[in-house]
Amino acid sequence: MNRWGSDAGASRRRPQPDLDHVMSHIAVIGAGITGVTTAYALARRGHRVTVIERHRYAAMETSFANGGQLSASNAEVWNSRATVFKGLRWMFTRSAPLLLNPRPSWHKYSWIGEFLRQIPNYRRNTVDTVRLAIAAREHLFSIAQREGIAFDHEQRGILHFHATRREFDAATKVNALLREGGLERRPVTPDEIRAIEPALQGQFYGGFYTESDSTGDIHKFTRGLAQACERLGVELRYDTTVESVSQTADERIAIATRCDALADTSMFDRLVVCAGVGSRALAAQLGERVNVYPVKGYSITVHLDDAQSRAAAPWVSLLDDKAKIVTSRLGAERFRIAGTAELNGENRDIRCDRVEPLVRWVREHFPAVSTERVVPWAGLRPMLPGMMPKVGRGRRRHVFYNTGHGHLGWTLSAATAQAVADLVSADLSSCSPRTTAATVSG
Repeated sequence: MNRWGSDAGASRRRPQPDLDHVMSHIAVIGAGITGVTTAYALARRGHRVTVIERHRYAAMETSFANGGQLSASNAEVWNSRATVFKGLRWMFTRSAPLLLNPRPSWHKYSWIGEFLRQIPNYRRNTVDTVRLAIAAREHLFSIAQREGIAFDHEQRGILHFHATRREFDAATKVNALLREGGLERRPVTPDEIRAIEPALQGQFYGGFYTESDSTGDIHKFTRGLAQACERLGVELRYDTTVESVSQTADERIAIATRCDALADTSMFDRLVVCAGVGSRALAAQLGERVNVYPVKGYSITVHLDDAQSRAAAPWVSLLDDKAKIVTSRLGAERFRIAGTAELNGENRDIRCDRVEPLVRWVREHFPAVSTERVVPWAGLRPMLPGMMPKVGRGRRRHVFYNTGHGHLGWTLSAATAQAVADLVSADLSSCSPRTTAATVSG
């Protein structure tokens, strides 16, 4: 047995394809973390898979430079009255964690209306998300071990800290839900905070520490897994834009694409939509409403170019509850800080007034870390109003979705990929002359 809890020799044996599935061709649209994990789970079950991605490489949008946390401890959904009241207070403060562009937009305001109607489901959705995050963790660890993917993984836990008793008391209520979902997360005193992460500067009332959470570079992981998919026979069509999706009379999927100046239409037996914020438009072409909204988040990567900065930067992952900022140490020479939520449509502009609070936060809590070389980034989180991903069958036969993971795509994708791959396999088996199928767990 190895540290991942599995037999390394057994885990490296490749699955044998089910002969009934050899002629079935499955398309996955999107090569972010959800698309690539889905393609991998399908390939491990012996299916023929093609991934269609508009960028030149995998993981070039939301999966490029997120906060890095694999965080069951951050599984609380946002549909609560407390979050709404905070959002109203922050609306007109440009540096606030949440910013809403008030410009009229039917999609934006209808999405907000649906978000508010999900408040009664806050408790259930939070508990369900925790359980999914815990399951995903084991799948992701086993994948990384099996395929030998190095992604700056740090298993040092995640420390949430709170400046006031009011913040701590609110977090205590959330902690009860997290524990109901099966997460071990313990309260810590200011002295314990300093012992867990000595580099952190500031005055704190208390916090919570989740030892089982971890961090890693989502971009490195996704690129490594894309290479593993290719070894399993997955076709990855990069630089390819999907122009239209439709279903034929015999229920096959027709996908019209363009690569450079070359237009093409390919036929598939099944489709899994993993297109992030593009999922809504694709679903609409198939007569379905998947109300994903792009919620922009920012990150900065601080390059630790000198010995003093490397020594002064934290190794334990952090979450500042008041500022809504998360951090991850990505190897010896990079420090990732991420946060903010911006409702401003499909706007990918990197705004200085949104980046500056992240830099200021570093200077406040880690004054010895040089911020001379900081790389900013912005990405669009694909969020559904209930903060739960859409995973499963669509209304059209043979069409499936694995999208809308919001701020937890990195945390949840390894589990949702397994779920949708199981459904696709069952769909193929039900249409096969034989009723049994060999399935290899991811």
